[in-house]
Amino acid sequence: MKKRQNVTIKGTKEGLVLHLDDTCSFQELKRELDEKLSENSRTQDERNLIYVKVNMGNRYITEEQREELNELIRLKKNLIVDDIVSNVITMEEAEQLKKEHEVKTVSKIIRSGQVLEAPGDLLLIGDVNPGGTVIAGGNIFIMGTLKGVAHAGCYGNEEAVIAASSMKPSQLRISDQINSAPDHAENNEPREMECAYIDENRQIIVDRLQVLVQLRPNLNRFEGGL
Repeated sequence: MKKRQNVTIKGTKEGLVLHLDDTCSFQELKRELDEKLSENSRTQDERNLIYVKVNMGNRYITEEQREELNELIRLKKNLIVDDIVSNVITMEEAEQLKKEHEVKTVSKIIRSGQVLEAPGDLLLIGDVNPGGTVIAGGNIFIMGTLKGVAHAGCYGNEEAVIAASSMKPSQLRISDQINSAPDHAENNEPREMECAYIDENRQIIVDRLQVLVQLRPNLNRFEGGL
């Protein structure tokens, strides 16, 4: 009977991908990984650095185990660990992901000095007065007038957008990009249903809301929801 392989090594143009069995013991997995990497390293040119991605499958890996794998791979000549991935996450990580992908709906007026924050997308039914601030890890949708500060994608998401029924902000921020009030906001020109987004030149652009259909098609995930 053929012995089951707990470690499968595949070469790609980016480097090596290690598929590790998720049913055997971790110690057994380490022993076989050590053997196979030792065999593989004898055929490699030591002058070339090889990046390694490790796929753990449905095995939860602790930080201590992650470091053990990192150390084992680093000791093999010219191998560099690029990433170690697992399909399993902790309850805390799952809760955080849920928060980052859910829409927080709030119905109120954000007055001067007040700050409203959301880890994911934010839907505000009300106005943001001058001096008021709304911040979100994802997109910001305001069913009202934006006269204060709006900061979308505050954790670095440059795909985030800001939309408002009436766009008259004192400042717009998306990720680390900042834009002061659009010209028409300063001139008090009536403009309705607009959005702000980062364009290909990494500038914040204010445009008609309809452009998001082409620019951010993933927003259709709200279809039937909002």
